Amino acid sequence: MELCYQLPVLPLDRPVPKHVLSRRGAISFSSSSSLFGAPDPRQLSQRRGAISYDSSDQTALYIRMLGACVIFKQLFSNVRVRSQVGFEPERRGSHPYLGVDFRTLHSRAESAGSIPARRIRRLFSFQRHLLSSRLLRGAPHLNPLHILDEDYCGQAKCMLEKVGTWNFDIFLFDRLTNGNSLVFLTFHLLNQYGLIELFQLDMVKVRRFLVLVQEDYHNQNPYHNAVHAADVTQAMHCYLREPKLAESLTSFDILLGLLAAVTHDLDHPGVNQPFLIKTNHYLAALYRNTSVLENHHWRSAVGLLRETELFSHLPAEDSLGIERQLGSLILATDITRQNEYLSRFRTHLDENDLCLGHASHRHFVLQMALKCADICNPCRPWELSKQWSEKVTEEFFHQGDIEKKHKLEISPLCDSEANTIASVQIGFMTYVVEPLFAEWARFSDTRLSQTMLGHLGLNKASWSAMDPETSGSSEEGESEPGRPTEEPSSRALSQGSQET
Repeated sequence: MELCYQLPVLPLDRPVPKHVLSRRGAISFSSSSSLFGAPDPRQLSQRRGAISYDSSDQTALYIRMLGACVIFKQLFSNVRVRSQVGFEPERRGSHPYLGVDFRTLHSRAESAGSIPARRIRRLFSFQRHLLSSRLLRGAPHLNPLHILDEDYCGQAKCMLEKVGTWNFDIFLFDRLTNGNSLVFLTFHLLNQYGLIELFQLDMVKVRRFLVLVQEDYHNQNPYHNAVHAADVTQAMHCYLREPKLAESLTSFDILLGLLAAVTHDLDHPGVNQPFLIKTNHYLAALYRNTSVLENHHWRSAVGLLRETELFSHLPAEDSLGIERQLGSLILATDITRQNEYLSRFRTHLDENDLCLGHASHRHFVLQMALKCADICNPCRPWELSKQWSEKVTEEFFHQGDIEKKHKLEISPLCDSEANTIASVQIGFMTYVVEPLFAEWARFSDTRLSQTMLGHLGLNKASWSAMDPETSGSSEEGESEPGRPTEEPSSRALSQGSQET
């Protein structure tokens, strides 16, 4: 593997000794000047390791090292070598009959011989990653690296100062962090809450865990990717700061809430549960067609926790307790159990018997907070909400196209010919989002709750204006926002929604 990185040209006052050039790893310069004496850099490529400078290209330093190849493959590739010790994350597979590879399900074909833009950005931002990791820890750098894009780190750091605002632009933050929004955001929040110091977490293990989590999200998915996980984590942070929660939640609760938000859609294949069931996927058989994706997200998260040994310094009983409660939070995001959790939440509020001094009640509130964070996109400002709506609908319609291709029954909301973005969003807001956030506003009647409901109403009106027919039908059949409905479209939404 050859890595090309831009570096300044430095003058040399003497040639490189020949005994150095004869080693397996060598530094050499090719030039007509008598100051430089070395074999052709092309010959160095045959060696196990070499660093060569070619005067024909005044800005490039070519590095070729056997060990570095392995390191960079682990950093920049979606495929990595897993540890054979401990709990193994579940294998990824394709449907044995349809031949659908979920790893490339939503990927777009690239021209032959072209280097992906994401790979180029990663290669040219390696120094930025090193510097940023120090900035997140607050460690001063006496000898700062000379990088071309240091201003991007400064902008990302400024955005993190406002990470608790509801109009936080996760798309912009993801661009400023070079596609590493989940790692940067979560590391910052863990440090801000003082969880790393409090639980004596190894910073190297934390960093490795977050990088592996980010890698296990399929960025080819239009919606269920690492940016969505970062967005849910930021929303969870906003909810954790609400007065009722901030006064009662323990540091352990906060740690669980953040970890659940980070991993709640881990290794999502980009298709919903009905698709896995109808194609006889091994995950559907493994979990007996019950919360298939949520169980897989939980088990994958447990696998990474054990692989990185993030909590290995804690007693075994505590580590298992963290894994169990993490699973309870992630399983609560199953959209097919929406009415179950909503009814229980409404009962607690009607009877006014929620006591956040009890651990079980705090855990239930964390479950509801994660459910709200998972589907909060319609409650964001229009500029952000519209982008999320387009992305999730694109993922729905892509699944429908696959079902048509293989002559399967098309899942609800996945038929691009029978649905539009506006109709999907209006139905989702009416039957899923509005009832949940109306109850959340009863529980936490704050400025944030009113802001979310205000954005929800404006966004629904905007989509209705784009689809007049859906607007008319929804106004006729619209029920009270805080009460359940038994409309057929509600059941179809619950069945067809992809945990959003």
